[in-house]
Amino acid sequence: MEFLCHHRDRSASLPLRYTLREEHWTYMDQYAKEMIARGPTLADDGTPTGSVHIVDLPDPAAARAFAFDEPNYQAGVYRDVLLRRWRNTLGRTMRDFPADRRGGNLYLVIGLGAGRAADLAVPPDRDELIAYGPLLSDNGARWVGTAALLQAPTPITARAILTPDEYTDIEVHNWQFGGRPS
Repeated sequence: MEFLCHHRDRSASLPLRYTLREEHWTYMDQYAKEMIARGPTLADDGTPTGSVHIVDLPDPAAARAFAFDEPNYQAGVYRDVLLRRWRNTLGRTMRDFPADRRGGNLYLVIGLGAGRAADLAVPPDRDELIAYGPLLSDNGARWVGTAALLQAPTPITARAILTPDEYTDIEVHNWQFGGRPS
């Protein structure tokens, strides 16, 4: 089962985040094989504002443990967590995105839905997509939104990956590829 986990930082938690950097990476190293995509969300000045992880785990209990046992969460870095089932419609990981295309503007786009399912099919310009898929209810039976990691010229262009009238809210966050530095 695939899950999207978006931890959002508390204000003024940046020093604590930096203090816990090694603990965070060590924790995430345990999930390296299960990781579909990961990386920090960022303010316009490059300051971290949160973390997104898309992981393939056995069940919702394992996903909750992943999200809430994370050292930054345990220490109070995060103000909230969005944890949803997710379906990897691209069938690949961020490591499959060509390394020579990893520059430029990267975004996390999350659309929260309240009605009928939308944007289930992979958009035609999939070369810019790093990860894409529906957000689902805990049992996987109901669509509750769509999430994408993508490369786009601007936040407005990134937002356009989703059909605006089909969502109660669409968030766009600056994002970058994550993982332990080499």
